Amino acid sequence: MADVQGHDEDRTTANRRVSNITRRTLIGTSTAVAALSVLGSGAARAATATPEATTRGGARERGYAFLDAAMDGYPDSGKTRLAQSYTDQAGLFSTAFTCDNALTILAYLARPGAVSRTRAVALGDALLYAQAHDPQYDDGRLRQAYNAGPYVFYDGSSQPDGFVHADGTVNVGTQFGFTGTAVGDMAWAGIALAALAERTHQHRFLAGAVRIGTWVETNARTGQPLGGYTFGVDGGNNKLPYSGTEHNIDLVCLFGRLARLTGNSVWLKRRARAAEFVGRMWERSGGFFYTGTNDGTTINTSPIPEDTQTWSYLALRDRYHGRSLDWAASHLKVLDTTGRPNSTVPAGQSYEGVTFSSASLTANEDAPIAQFQPKPDQNGVWFEGTAHLALALRERQAPGDTQLAARLITSIEQAQDRLGQGQTVGGKAVAEQSGVVSASSPLDTGFGFGYYPYKHIGATAWYLLAAARTNPLRGI
Repeated sequence: MADVQGHDEDRTTANRRVSNITRRTLIGTSTAVAALSVLGSGAARAATATPEATTRGGARERGYAFLDAAMDGYPDSGKTRLAQSYTDQAGLFSTAFTCDNALTILAYLARPGAVSRTRAVALGDALLYAQAHDPQYDDGRLRQAYNAGPYVFYDGSSQPDGFVHADGTVNVGTQFGFTGTAVGDMAWAGIALAALAERTHQHRFLAGAVRIGTWVETNARTGQPLGGYTFGVDGGNNKLPYSGTEHNIDLVCLFGRLARLTGNSVWLKRRARAAEFVGRMWERSGGFFYTGTNDGTTINTSPIPEDTQTWSYLALRDRYHGRSLDWAASHLKVLDTTGRPNSTVPAGQSYEGVTFSSASLTANEDAPIAQFQPKPDQNGVWFEGTAHLALALRERQAPGDTQLAARLITSIEQAQDRLGQGQTVGGKAVAEQSGVVSASSPLDTGFGFGYYPYKHIGATAWYLLAAARTNPLRGI
């Protein structure tokens, strides 16, 4: 989720420039930037509940408890608020990434009840507030990140404001350069607002989603040979020419939802354009999707990320291209154990799942992921991606899918129970066994940044969506 200008230029090869950084740059513990079913009530129902169902229900409630804590970390900053993306130990201060908050909205909407709906509405209204009170622009854009609350810099100086400055403008995440506007982040925010519009029947949410879709069409539509939509703009409002498969998958969902909710067929044409780009990224012989293109002409062939394999199925539900799930399950499979080089898994524990990309599996375990950061574990489990795969398998329902999905969800739940002890949000302790860390051990994504064992609302939200069998990318 780093600013495009500030983060992408750190990449060492051209093929690494098209990535999924809009949701995914995590800071380490030091000063450097390294770049988320309710059982029926009643005695008779409770008596028939299985131990597994009871345990899973408790795990989900603990996941929601972490989302609540991240959202309520700064009570003195006012009611208009976003949720802090990572625990304080990640070193990101109070950064609230736009995409993470969109996922949190969708996770809250996946949980029945007025309390969760109220929280989803509050976060949705905060995104609308940001859209209407940007310090520079009034064109429907959202930035890659904001600040959820005040914080103290490493040098002892402070930033006293919360999400809203005294002058009413929003507190953009300038301290780490998260000032750009990325299509993927915009799409997820639009998806969340559209979901709120459908659930609440409040027009303001649909209007906000339409503004997002219009901004994307105006600023990211490209005439490049591979078509589709480009990355967005950097912090200086300069258009960025590269296009990500992930971003165009997101737009397939957003434009599909806008077509359904507005009745305007223009969104179907835009959806088709994004879907055509995704189709061009398909590698038939290998059964997977490439990451995108740097220049609109040449397809990047390496690294190959996880999310394009799973999100493509969740958005398109194409059985033929659903082979990409098998590719992810087999080619990105990892098992993180105590004895692994650079593993931070406690003694006697192990976690299965998938990693971020093909490059994660060959990362140099003798060199830090980035300056001042730890060395990577090639078998580090990326729990957000593991939840992506579990949900997609539950959607596909091919032989063996249900069993593998259950194992993956169990692994995530075990991580919630055991990893990330003693972490805080806004200086306040997070309840133990609540919230999912982004990775079991430090892992190198292969795109110039890493993931670390800090609790993350994005990983937690995806776990909750997978556990509830709620597909956030179903657009039509």
